[in-house]
Amino acid sequence: MNSLINDTPVWFITGCSTGLGRALAERVLARGHRLIATARQPETLTELVAVDPSRCRALALDVTDAAQVAPVVAQVAAVFGRLDVVVNNAGYGLVGALEEYDEVQIARNFETNLFGALRVIRAALPILRAQRRGHFVNISAAAVIANYAGFSIYGATKWALEGLSESLAAEVRPLGLKVTIVQPGPFRTDFISRSLERASTAIPDYEPSSGKFRRFLETMNGRQPGDPVKAADAIIDAVASENPPLRLVLGKYAIDKTRRKLGSAARELDAGSAAGRATDFTGDGQAEAAR
Repeated sequence: MNSLINDTPVWFITGCSTGLGRALAERVLARGHRLIATARQPETLTELVAVDPSRCRALALDVTDAAQVAPVVAQVAAVFGRLDVVVNNAGYGLVGALEEYDEVQIARNFETNLFGALRVIRAALPILRAQRRGHFVNISAAAVIANYAGFSIYGATKWALEGLSESLAAEVRPLGLKVTIVQPGPFRTDFISRSLERASTAIPDYEPSSGKFRRFLETMNGRQPGDPVKAADAIIDAVASENPPLRLVLGKYAIDKTRRKLGSAARELDAGSAAGRATDFTGDGQAEAAR
């Protein structure tokens, strides 16, 4: 293997069987990079590996299996001798009113979307820290920009992932590591048809709120405006850039929603700032002592 190939970035992506993860995996290979693709059923990755077996390996990984994550991540570094980009993409949606979920559904969504990513990050950190280079890409959701009725738990898992990512970015920046949070809008994948679980019960009182949102999602299936191939290219370009963003907002829908949210937050802050400022100690000495 020549030096050019040895210098080719190595990507590790969870949840590559379908959706954005699959599109990203395909584009990573199309760009000539190397890839460790993972899925709970690695046989779904056969066509991906066939593109170039010398640059792509498939591994079985269930991010909810705490005993499985660390050995798989260690194997990744051993396969190609380095690890450059870790993408936490594995996850799924959960739609319904907060009261309609059962405890198992709630725990499983957090286990996959938050704790699964957390395990992968913690397993990869010693490797990237020793290299003094590497990039974490954590896939979030437009629900974090402003959440919807019906996405209370799913949105909460992604909010938590973003909070974790912000702190992680500050911790690892002096070590030469980078973190990017991806906030995709609606992209034309099988997320709604395949990766969206419904609440275990239905309460008629919530039909005008979370029920309406669930029905809207179903009408959007196959009509989402976002192109997952273009999203994948945008992620790869961001990772390759000299100053990658902490947040990468993808799609006109998500960008417009972010602008509305920022405007609303600014107005809300202005409206409450007088009352908020009045809660500080009145004397400089007292304020200083309280810090």
